[in-house]
Amino acid sequence: MTRLILSLICMIGIAGCSSEYIIVTTDGQLLTSEGKPELDRKSGMLEFEDSEGRSQQIPQASVRQLLER
Repeated sequence: MTRLILSLICMIGIAGCSSEYIIVTTDGQLLTSEGKPELDRKSGMLEFEDSEGRSQQIPQASVRQLLER
């Protein structure tokens, strides 16, 4: 019983660790990312999943700032 309670607490803690990021572009747009965006060094594109779960890419040169929320 104690193991069950402990494992449930751990699962809840892990599920709550996903961070949201705000990507500020050079033209002033604010894009929301679920989880940390990743840079594809080969293509120079920043890849992220938006708040609706869609995969997005923008050029790294278009990113002014990346903020963890």
